[in-house]
Amino acid sequence: MSLPPEKASELKQLIHQQLSKMDVHGRIREILAETIREELAPDQQQLSTEDLIKALKRRGIIDDVMKELNFVTDNVDQELPSSPKQPVCFTDRQSTLLKKTNIDPTRRYLYLQVLGGKAFLEHLQEPEPLPGQACSTFTLCLHFRNQRFRSKPVPCACEPDFHDGFLLEVHRENLGDGTRMADSTTMLSISDPVHMVLIKTDIFAETTLVASYFLEWRSVLGSENGVTNLTVELMGVGTESKVSVGILNIKLEMYPPLNQTLSQEVVNTQLALERQKTAEKERLFLVYAKQWWREYLQIRPSHNSRLVKIFAQDENGINRPVCSYVKPLRAGRLLDTPRQAARFVNVLGYERAPVIGGGGKQEQWCTLLAFLCRNKGDCEDHANLLCSLLLGYGLEAFVCVGTKAKGVPHAWVMTCGTDGTVTFWDSLTGHRYLHKPINPDEPPAAEQPKPLYPYRTIGCVFNHQTFLGNCQPSDSVETCVFDLNDESKWKPMNEEAVKSVCAPGATTSLPPFPPLCASTIDASVTSNEIEMQLRLLVSEHRKDLGLTTVWEDQLSYLLSPALASYEFERTTSISAGNEEFQDAIRRAVPDGHTFKGFPIHFVYRNARRAFATCLRSPFCEEIICCRGDQVNVPLRSSCLRVSGISVGCTGGVSPERPCSLKDLEQLSQHVQSVKHEVHLFCENDK
Repeated sequence: MSLPPEKASELKQLIHQQLSKMDVHGRIREILAETIREELAPDQQQLSTEDLIKALKRRGIIDDVMKELNFVTDNVDQELPSSPKQPVCFTDRQSTLLKKTNIDPTRRYLYLQVLGGKAFLEHLQEPEPLPGQACSTFTLCLHFRNQRFRSKPVPCACEPDFHDGFLLEVHRENLGDGTRMADSTTMLSISDPVHMVLIKTDIFAETTLVASYFLEWRSVLGSENGVTNLTVELMGVGTESKVSVGILNIKLEMYPPLNQTLSQEVVNTQLALERQKTAEKERLFLVYAKQWWREYLQIRPSHNSRLVKIFAQDENGINRPVCSYVKPLRAGRLLDTPRQAARFVNVLGYERAPVIGGGGKQEQWCTLLAFLCRNKGDCEDHANLLCSLLLGYGLEAFVCVGTKAKGVPHAWVMTCGTDGTVTFWDSLTGHRYLHKPINPDEPPAAEQPKPLYPYRTIGCVFNHQTFLGNCQPSDSVETCVFDLNDESKWKPMNEEAVKSVCAPGATTSLPPFPPLCASTIDASVTSNEIEMQLRLLVSEHRKDLGLTTVWEDQLSYLLSPALASYEFERTTSISAGNEEFQDAIRRAVPDGHTFKGFPIHFVYRNARRAFATCLRSPFCEEIICCRGDQVNVPLRSSCLRVSGISVGCTGGVSPERPCSLKDLEQLSQHVQSVKHEVHLFCENDK
């Protein structure tokens, strides 16, 4: 593409300025003198141009110059007609094309740029990865006023190369009419912070929460031209919440530019008043909570040993009322039913907060953004999310805090029906249990309901508006009566006191809830990739045993209804489609052959890891290592749309012995009754 003469002259001038800035001419003269002294033979009078260029390449001069000259080209050949929405440009260092996005000129935006990091001392000795080499990466996740963003992964290093821009819309949720743009005063009243979560992903796709930070962005309202640069120090999480993990350089800019900026004194005064108001509300609630606890202990001194959880520490080590971790959450069109929501929550990974040394369990209730971005958390994180989703579906849901077998602390969810039925939802497994209390005053010979749930004791229940302490003579779940309106059995906290610190917008220290986002994974493509990888692993394993592998594509396809049926049963507790699957298998298997199947469920997409898990099952190993004259191996994998999980199923057909239709039916029923093995790890966002 040719340039106009004036553009070519301007480009030459820019290149000349950059070369002068780097003192390239002086370095070339030095290299020329060295080359003449070291390489010029006595019979030679001069160096050729090719010799000089080779010498410059050897010493890295040309590479240095090209690194400093970053060219960004646009793929638009001609200027587009003007429109009411002007494009905003984002430069991607990994691409030479200019990325653009249309914005609404009647709206106010905050452009947040991350311009690199430094002092990530844990990675001081991290070697620079080679091209194409797998390495650990950092990913920065943001949430601001119902908007979520994710940066490009960058290799972990002492100075990670973050260079991303995020366009955050400030003018949302009816903060002004369509003809009026939010001014500085209006935006000063918006107390929502920018929540930033830093995630580390290792080479095995395991995620770790590195830092969680709430950025106060309103300082830009008092800066000149609506632009400011910040240095943000990120602190660790959990037991390392007082230790710095690194620093980010951030630039904030308002768009369109502010017509009138506020004085920094006005901004600082507003922030100080908000902090003072929040501190006063938290102080009053703490005074009330102490009084409530004293009254609770006066009912029965043994209450002191019950798990009545009023406050819990988040990932930053800050004590917050447990009711603030729950809020009605609507999933839009991502999750259609409460049971589908329970399935979604249960496939998120389970991981207890890491503890340095002994001393038992480390408490850490994560904010929702940190939990979703990491894709795993403790039982309390799962219970809080499931309770929030069930509240969004209009159910009367509560988080229950108590113990399981052997006195292990645990949290689960309870819903109360309008007809008085009480249902327990286990957020880690997705199982549901009906609660029917045992009457301890009944005679021993009387028939009592046998509980199927694993819970032993319960200390309290709560949601976003209500907190109730169990004050019944026994805290055993079996004998507990869940008449929450009976204050002789459940001691309530004042709802107005709870709302004063837990209602949305009640305090500036309350983290806003992020929305759920649709999966970025193409389920069909991912299913095919996993299936191909598993086929390769099975073929290699059988080859090591001296066996050949013949893949049966048609029989593989017939396994698809079985996988869909298993997932449907997991979500709804209803079995469907078994008759068609059995009939198809009977027709596909030749006379005198045996069909064997092994279904197994995973919540990660690492094919090698899944195959290693399958081999630990004697039944699956028998199928994979099957010997015979005509052994055909079908295999089918499926990546589910909603939960983003992968389900693998392998089957084998071999002439081991003649079998009747009755045998095939029993084998098919055995396939359906094989227990799904669930591994609670998760390597990707839903």
